[in-house]
Amino acid sequence: MSQYEREHQSPSPEVMRKISDCLNVPVQFFLRQPWPGQSGTVFYRCMSVATKRARLRAQRRYEWLREIVAFLRNYVRFPEVEFPAFDLPDDPAQIDNDRIEELATEARSAWRLGPGPISNVTWLLENHGAVVTRCELGAATLDAFSEWNPNDSTPYVILGSGKGSAARSRYDAVHELGHTVMHRHVRKSLLQQADSFNFIEAQAHRFAGAFLLPARTFAEDAHLPSLDGFRALKEKWHVSIAAMIKRAVQLDLISEGQERRLWINLGRRKWRTKEPLDNVLEPEQPRFLRRAMELLITKGIVAPNELPLRLALATHDIEELTGLDPGYLGGAEPDIELVGSKSERKEEAQIIRFPNMK
Repeated sequence: MSQYEREHQSPSPEVMRKISDCLNVPVQFFLRQPWPGQSGTVFYRCMSVATKRARLRAQRRYEWLREIVAFLRNYVRFPEVEFPAFDLPDDPAQIDNDRIEELATEARSAWRLGPGPISNVTWLLENHGAVVTRCELGAATLDAFSEWNPNDSTPYVILGSGKGSAARSRYDAVHELGHTVMHRHVRKSLLQQADSFNFIEAQAHRFAGAFLLPARTFAEDAHLPSLDGFRALKEKWHVSIAAMIKRAVQLDLISEGQERRLWINLGRRKWRTKEPLDNVLEPEQPRFLRRAMELLITKGIVAPNELPLRLALATHDIEELTGLDPGYLGGAEPDIELVGSKSERKEEAQIIRFPNMK
């Protein structure tokens, strides 16, 4: 490998195929131009050394996602980005909890959500211009991550598919929304400092609670806070019981003693890792990228077995990142001999108006 890296030797076709099989990517992956690296600030949930390898893997998959989006933009008109823009200080330490509560209320107002439960957070983000995907991140501590990408001025939200709770996944999505509206211009260097990183994460958690559970409406619902009461509210709000306990603390709806008893009883009922309704509520699935891919294929613009050639990515990776069903693109990877035909033709500047999603 060092001979290849120093450009002293080139792998033979047989070795190249073995490398391709070992790394689970098509041969075309090694023949394409390098994709520009990440230039904005990516917000990961955990920055520990233990997750460094998982973050690198997630970063590469995020780059693949951006390549897919750039390809789709040649044919599909994406929704306009309509995220709330707030005049906030560059230093997040100057944003206190009261201001975060206001920002969550203003964000809901900007999107005309009203004070009640949100039916589908993922579709809400997509309809306002975010690119959302759900994929395997390879580490339970990552959960999700996001970036407001400066290259295409688009917010990207990547949700982990390993989390078995739909309610917690919704919370993750809004946590990332908090980063995009509050921390868009935060310096990367701050995330390398443990205290600053933890403070910024706490702000995103506060925003998520305030956005999903507006203070006045939730306080009216949680007037008799108990585990059974929160269990009943979970079906209405699609928010975890644990998040509702934390929100009740933030709003001074319960005392320290009540909070302590709630956490103890939550553990006794073995609800800390798996809550009631976790096996009933369906995780929200992104749909825009999947519909865009299906549109290109059904319109005959791109053949299913041509996509791995055009994108130089493995079929199963394209399917996962865009939400297509496994096997939708045919499963088998194309041979490299095909590169000189279809994939080298000039891309047509054809724009398809994407149907409105309600």
